[in-house]
Amino acid sequence: MKHSRYVPAASPWPSLVRRDFLTTAASGLGGAALTSMLAADGMAADGPLATKSTHFAPRAKNCIFIFNAGAPSQLDLFNHRPELAKLDGQALPASLLEGVRFAFIEKESARLMAARRNFRQNGDSGMWFSELLPNIATCADDICMINSMHTDQFNHHPGQLMMQCGQAQFGLPSMGAWISYGLGTENQNLPSYVVLTSGRGSSGGATLWNSGYLPSVYAGVLLRNQGPPILNLELPPGLPASLERAGLDAIRDLNQQNFQRIGDPEITSRIANYELSFRMQSAAPELTDLSGETSATLEAYGVNRPEPKKRSGRVGTGDHFPSFGRNCLLARRMVERGVRFVNIVFASWDHHSNLENDLSYNAACVDQPIGALIKDLKQRGLLDETLVVWGGEFGRTPLGENRNNSRNVTGRDHHPNAFSVFTAGGGSRGGYTHGETDEVGWNPAVDPVHVNDFQATLLKLFGLDHMKITFRHQGVDKRLTNITREAQVIEELIT
Repeated sequence: MKHSRYVPAASPWPSLVRRDFLTTAASGLGGAALTSMLAADGMAADGPLATKSTHFAPRAKNCIFIFNAGAPSQLDLFNHRPELAKLDGQALPASLLEGVRFAFIEKESARLMAARRNFRQNGDSGMWFSELLPNIATCADDICMINSMHTDQFNHHPGQLMMQCGQAQFGLPSMGAWISYGLGTENQNLPSYVVLTSGRGSSGGATLWNSGYLPSVYAGVLLRNQGPPILNLELPPGLPASLERAGLDAIRDLNQQNFQRIGDPEITSRIANYELSFRMQSAAPELTDLSGETSATLEAYGVNRPEPKKRSGRVGTGDHFPSFGRNCLLARRMVERGVRFVNIVFASWDHHSNLENDLSYNAACVDQPIGALIKDLKQRGLLDETLVVWGGEFGRTPLGENRNNSRNVTGRDHHPNAFSVFTAGGGSRGGYTHGETDEVGWNPAVDPVHVNDFQATLLKLFGLDHMKITFRHQGVDKRLTNITREAQVIEELIT
C-alpha cells in the first residue's frame, strides 16, 4: 500500500489557514474524520479517509482499546506468582535493585508484598485471573494474555504516550490516528476515531489521541456518553435545516476558493469538519440513544448499576459504574456502524496506597461491562473482526510502597520492567498466555514483549506492516514504532 506524503503548502497567510477552530470548536471536532469534500459531490472515494487497501490480508477491521490509565497492578489481577506469597515481607536481592529507578520507593527498606487476592484458573485454557475479575475470567478462552510486557518509561504521562503513540514525546500521532490513516473509515456520518472517558481523566489527556504530524483529519474525537454527544452540535432552536444547509454551502464555496488560492490541506479539513458536523447532527444522537437496546443488554453491561457507597479515592467525583458500562455498550454500537477505532479511557489505577479498596472498586467497575462487551461481540459475530485491547502504561512493583520509609505499606509503586495486557478477538490467539516473569514478577523471564513489539503486532492484525505504514515529517519517514528501535511482530499472539 502506497501512502501519500503530506507536505504542508507554503502560505503567505498562515494565520488565515490554521484556525483555532480546528482544535477547540465543538469539543475538538476539528480533529474529526475527513471523509470527503462533500459526499453529495461524489468525492467520498477520493477522500483521505476512504477505505484503503492493506499490505496483507487483515484479521481485524475495528479496534476497541480500553486504556486503564494509572497502571493497574498486574500482580493482583493477572500474573499469579505463588512464590511471591512465600517471600512476602522479605527484601529483594540487591542485584535486582542495582540501577533501578523508582517513583517513591525507598530501596533500602523496601520489602516484597504478595497479592492479597485469590487466583484461580479459568476456561479450557486454564488462564489465571484473580477473584477481582470474575466476569472477564469467563472469557478466558477468547483472551490472549501477555504477562511479559515491558516499557522504557516509569512515569505516567511518558508511559501513556509510549503506549498510545510509540514514544514518550509530545506531538506524535496516536495508534488510533495511525490506523485511521492506514485503513480509512467505513462510516461517512461518524468520526473514524472516537474517544470515550470515565473516571477523573488520564494525566496524558488529549495528547493520547491526537494526530501529531499526521493531518488533523486522523485525530480522535472526544464524545460524551450522555446528553449531547458533542457540545454545540445541535441545530439552534428556530433555525431550519434548509437554512443551515445553505449557509454551509456558502462557507464551503468560500473555503474551496481559499484552498485553490493558498493550497493548504487544512482548509479541506475545515470543509469536511463543517460537513461532518452537519451529518453528525442526526447520526451522533442516534448512536447514543440506547432506547432500542433490550433490557437484558442494558443489564448485562451494567448501564444502570448504582455507584457503590464505598468508592475509590483515585477516580474523582461522578457515577463511574454506569458511565463505564455505557461506554462499553457505545463502543459496540460504534463498531457496528463502522467506526474504525474506539478508545475507552478509564482513570485512575495509580494505587500507591489503599490498594485493597481502590483496586477492588476499579476492578468491579470495569469487570462486568468488559465481560459483557466480549460476549456481546462474539454473539453478534463481531468479535472475529473486532480487536479488544485491555492495558495500561506499565505495571506495579512486587515491592510494597514505603514512601518516606513508612511502615504503613498499602500500595505499589510504578513498575515498567514487567506488566500484563490482554487482547480478545480480531485475529489474536484466544486461550493463550504469552510470556512469563521471574518468580516474584520483577522481570520477564520468558518471551519478553516491548511496547513497540506489541504495537507492531496490533498493526499486523489490521493488515498493516509497521515498517511500511510511514509518513514523511521533517525529512524522515516516521512510523508508530520507534525508528531507532527494531520492533518485532510477535507471531505467537496471532491465531
